[in-house]
Amino acid sequence: MILLPAIDLYEKKVVRLTRGDYAQMTVYNDNPVAQAKLFQDAGAQWLHTVDLEGAKDGSTPNYSVIEAICKDTNLKVEIGGGIRSLDTIQKYLDAGVERVILGTKAVTDPAFLEESLDKFGSHIAVGVDIKDGKIAIKGWLETAQDSVEDFFTKLCKLGVSTVICTDVSKDGMLAGTNVDLYRQLSQKFSLDLIASGGVSSQEDLTRLKALGLYGAILGKALYTGALDLKTALKEMEG
Repeated sequence: MILLPAIDLYEKKVVRLTRGDYAQMTVYNDNPVAQAKLFQDAGAQWLHTVDLEGAKDGSTPNYSVIEAICKDTNLKVEIGGGIRSLDTIQKYLDAGVERVILGTKAVTDPAFLEESLDKFGSHIAVGVDIKDGKIAIKGWLETAQDSVEDFFTKLCKLGVSTVICTDVSKDGMLAGTNVDLYRQLSQKFSLDLIASGGVSSQEDLTRLKALGLYGAILGKALYTGALDLKTALKEMEG
């Protein structure tokens, strides 16, 4: 199971939100490139990034940060947050990004998702945020009509290979991850599933690895010291 330390970007700084609430934002580092290098030094091979401003308005205000991380580290970078056009996807891939995550747009515009997959293949991942058993969209403020199961079935039919699945209720809470959710999804669907939200202990990681998941994203637990990245990598990827 691969581990992906996370850098959430806001005004070119490393921040974390609690349950997606912009009013509950903590700045952890003013230098995202330096933070990425710390993760690389600990042994990480992947980096999960989110442009929180882009998620609001579909722009790319933190593009230069992503570009610098790709240039100055050897990390494989994935980026999400308001990516709504083929041009934006191309722009990130040209900067050296390995994987671009489509969120709300993948839910609300299936034709765009299909076009993105046709053009960029496995460089496209889909972010599925689940709130109270439904798919949350538009910054977790609304929910989609499709059931979780129906949407995952569509993704499989379209040929999506990687899905980042977040349980919104767990995100940033350091209260453990939703193992039951990931068990159900991994049993029903043949996808590279990445767990996100609430991973806060070595025990969480051990339980997720036992499900055969492709990966897990580590966020707040790394910044608060609840998890040590070097130790976690050694145990999960060794």
